[in-house]
Amino acid sequence: MRARTVVYVCLAILALVAPILGLYPVFLMKLLCYSMFACAFNLLLGYTKMLSFGHAAYFGSSAYVTGWLVAVHGWGTIEGILAGVAVAMLLGLVIGAIAVRRQGIYFAMITLALAQLVYFVCLQAQFTGGENGLQGIPRGSVLGMIDLGRDATMYYFVLAVFAAAYFLIHRIVHSPFGQVLKAIRANEPRAISLGYEVNRYKLAAFVLSASISGLAGSLKALVLGFVTLSDVSQGTSGEVILMTLLGGTGTFLGPVVGANIVVTLQEYLSDLVGAWVSVILGVIFVVCVTLFRRGFVGEIQRRFSRRAEI
Repeated sequence: MRARTVVYVCLAILALVAPILGLYPVFLMKLLCYSMFACAFNLLLGYTKMLSFGHAAYFGSSAYVTGWLVAVHGWGTIEGILAGVAVAMLLGLVIGAIAVRRQGIYFAMITLALAQLVYFVCLQAQFTGGENGLQGIPRGSVLGMIDLGRDATMYYFVLAVFAAAYFLIHRIVHSPFGQVLKAIRANEPRAISLGYEVNRYKLAAFVLSASISGLAGSLKALVLGFVTLSDVSQGTSGEVILMTLLGGTGTFLGPVVGANIVVTLQEYLSDLVGAWVSVILGVIFVVCVTLFRRGFVGEIQRRFSRRAEI
């Protein structure tokens, strides 16, 4: 526990001073957005054992709604974010209500199919800009007082939202509700025999995960100033699965570590190796699955727990 506290304090200090150290704020904000996305996905996979192949639907749809309302209709930043999250929540409720009735590969295929439907809607709808996407999305301000146009100010705003979402997930997992989710993950038939409405708990977890994913998508749209079809594509759904598995499912820091690895490699290797960056990520994933089946953070935690027992 003491070592974990030291790690969190060090990471918090590093996050606060990162722009001062000369790190590019926009890149840091992108890391935070995808870290939040991976943490939201981990709430579903790591603690409820539900593998969704279509989580980009919530990430991208929220980004589109926020970008459209802010850029076209002049909504405020906070209002636009809340509207995007509300759409992601509603979408998660509809898709989740259909998907949670099935398990395993059937659940995964339902989420994939419905996510592809969302992708087709975004491709054909006029307000999304089709293949061109939405451009020129302003960052706006918070309560009319804090201008988010400066990268440094926007960075600390995104950092604050990420911290709030991270600790919300932490609180959810350690609540009685989270303990039921862990019971479902460990042995669903036993949870049913104990009288729990398993489908309701799974649906609630699905909606929470979709909502936080939508929050990450809305922030990314404001940070970069544009939304494209890639935000709602199957490739983005695959990336968040990779991030979570690399870092370690069922851990809190695992998705953050995985997201940082994937986004950093994509950012800095794409100029050097081009499309080969996907091959490199694939090789890293294979090595991780072979040697670190619990992910990087999961393996570290396992080895420290063994030493503690000794």
